[in-house]
Amino acid sequence: MSAQDFTAVTRKGDRVALALSYDGSLYRGWQSQRKPHVATVQEHLETTLSQIANAPIRVQCAGRTDAGVHASFQVVHFDSPAERKEKAWVAGTNTLLPDGISVLWAKPVDPGFHARFSATARRYRYIIANTQTRPAILSHGVTWQPQQLDHEAMHAAAQCLLGEQDFTSFRAVACQSNTPMRNVHFVEVSRINQLVVIDIQANAFLYHMVRNIAGSLLEVGKGRMPVSWVSDVLQARDRCKAAVTAPPHGLYLVHVTYPDDYGLPTDPPGPFFLVA
Repeated sequence: MSAQDFTAVTRKGDRVALALSYDGSLYRGWQSQRKPHVATVQEHLETTLSQIANAPIRVQCAGRTDAGVHASFQVVHFDSPAERKEKAWVAGTNTLLPDGISVLWAKPVDPGFHARFSATARRYRYIIANTQTRPAILSHGVTWQPQQLDHEAMHAAAQCLLGEQDFTSFRAVACQSNTPMRNVHFVEVSRINQLVVIDIQANAFLYHMVRNIAGSLLEVGKGRMPVSWVSDVLQARDRCKAAVTAPPHGLYLVHVTYPDDYGLPTDPPGPFFLVA
């Protein structure tokens, strides 16, 4: 389905699904803090959508991202308090949003749709600039690692993470999930010139799970730990056995998957290394 069809109209009470991208380095994470002088993506989006609707709007997202973490394809939903054309939700909202946040599309959906609970998968990419000198361009969009990385060893080490398993070893202490079980669909580590990309998809992720996995894979890539070490860490079910949490700057939420019945666009745009 095309994301460029602006003809749809949402009536008062309709549920709307909306996709957006943002530069997380400019904000204190996704979730609204309801505090003065604390800029978050959710707060800016809700304020702007409320201006478009001329009524208060609150949104629910597919996955909350931390301060410094980016998204090329975040999905939210809200119930429209007014009749508006899709063009108003997209072009109108983008006119009022600050730099670093952009709406990609907005679509009326079934009232049972939920941005978080209807999702069947989330996909993240962790981007590492593997260069001898720190990058000036995208300095807040990548994690810098000057030591040469063995991406093939990192890829081999990551294959033990596939399937439904207990990810306690890669779970932050502050994680509030009721269970450490998650189902990783795939994880690939590849090199694109001087970029090393960790591409991972799962049904859902624990708090800091991707960054903790990235931190451990970096230890393998540097040659400090053998390929088998990541499996040992996973089986230990002990956060203290894993490496330190990797920085947030290189992490991107690049896609959220929903059942086809919802008819949502499936072609998230973005730089070549972020397109799902």
